[in-house]
Amino acid sequence: MSPERESELWRLCSQGDMNAREELIVSYRPLVWWIAGKIHTADNALRQDIIQEGMLALIRAVDKFEPERELKFSTYAYHKIHGQIINMLERSEKKAPLPVPDEWLGINEHDFYYDNDGDDWLDASAAVSKLDGREAEIVSALFFEGKKPKDIAREKSLDLSHVYRLRRAAIAKMRLLLGVEA
Repeated sequence: MSPERESELWRLCSQGDMNAREELIVSYRPLVWWIAGKIHTADNALRQDIIQEGMLALIRAVDKFEPERELKFSTYAYHKIHGQIINMLERSEKKAPLPVPDEWLGINEHDFYYDNDGDDWLDASAAVSKLDGREAEIVSALFFEGKKPKDIAREKSLDLSHVYRLRRAAIAKMRLLLGVEA
């Protein structure tokens, strides 16, 4: 886009022209994809979330940009987009896992305790052995070895959020295997 066209679009956008706003957003979409491509994460499932978060930041940047300040929009937008993506990643890293019911806290090395209208002892080690490799490793480390998610993530070179996702998936599978209602 030529500098003249961009200046015209900013002028129209500041007057409330939604078509000009949309054209600016569409023309700067490649900036979002470029920034998203520079952010490396072990979890490819986050890629779409990163792009979506970047697009939201781009839209906000277009809405808040003040062309009369004579700043370059791409510089302004870069910092807004990058910052919002990093914030989203930090939030996803700190996202708490699904809470584990208090009844599940009586786990020991061979048994899984669940109180269901009385005392029922269930064999958790059999359920863990039916989990996928990574899920079994995570559950064993968390519940049987007493390790913290942060330590497991560091030991296995995983994102903390990935450890929590594996934990949630494993717990859900164990509930099914053990016939435990959530």
